[in-house]
Formats: sequence, C-alpha cells, structure tokens
Amino acid sequence: MKNFKNTLLVLFSFFAVSFANAQEKPKSPAETVTGKIKGATITINYGSPSVRGRKIWGELVPFDAVWRAGANEATTFETDKDLTIEGSKLPAGKYSFFIIPNEKESTIIFNKEAKQWGAYKYDEKKDQLRVKVKPKTGSSSVEKLVYTINSDDVVLSWDNWNVGFKVN
Repeated sequence: MKNFKNTLLVLFSFFAVSFANAQEKPKSPAETVTGKIKGATITINYGSPSVRGRKIWGELVPFDAVWRAGANEATTFETDKDLTIEGSKLPAGKYSFFIIPNEKESTIIFNKEAKQWGAYKYDEKKDQLRVKVKPKTGSSSVEKLVYTINSDDVVLSWDNWNVGFKVN
C-alpha cells in the first residue's frame, strides 16, 4: 500500500508541475495586428519576443542574415488588395515576411511561401518582392516587438529600432 501511495504522490506531483508549466505565458506570444491602408486590409501575424536585457540588433538578430521578423513561425503579411511597397507592386495575397537587418540599410522581403517555421527553409527563389529601407533609431526602447499599421506605412518597433516601409 505504501508503494501505491508513493506512486500516486509522484504522479500527482508530475501532473501538478506539468499543469503549472502549461499555464505560464509564452516568452514570445503570438500577436495579430490588422489595419487599412488605401482601402486594403492588411493583417500581420507574428511572434512577439521581448528584449529581456539582451542586445538585439547585430547580436540576437544578426546583421546581413535573413530574419523571420518575429519569433517562432515566420511572420505573415496578408493584403486583400494589390499594394505599392516603397514604389514596387505587391499583389494581393498572403506572404511570409522577412528582414535582412543592417545598420545602414535593411532589406524587407515578401516571400510567396506563407507557412514556414522561422527562416530555416527560406528560399530566395520564392520571393515576391524585396525592397530596401533605412532603419531608424527610436526615441525610446520598445520591450516587446510590435508592428504598427499607419495611414501610409507599416513599422516594426523593437528595442531601439524602427524598421518601416511606405505603402501606397
């Protein structure tokens, strides 16, 4: 009987710890932002990591390498109408969204393979559009990565950077 009680106690403890861990908030929760620009509905789905005291640009997110522009699954960018991004046409559709960050000029990428985990199987041949933008230093630090859809641009803000692109 004693062994049975010990076994039950071990199982109960295991399930209690498992349940408690399952209730913790994820470190990079899934987020969605939706907005309208020039009559088009834009939806961005992304994992929102936090700075948590880390050096982000050039270290956690290396310069000159394809980054998923968020955490976990690749960020997706969806529009229900054709758009002009930084002067180039982006057809209506759903895209994975990547950035190649650099201190002077970053590359924004809309890739036709919308469902991807991170950037591990990113294929440049499937790019629909690439544009160059200049990252800007923000006036304050942003702890959690966030996307903002404004009247004529989209901006990723994280740590001390804002990476945005014009939309017409």
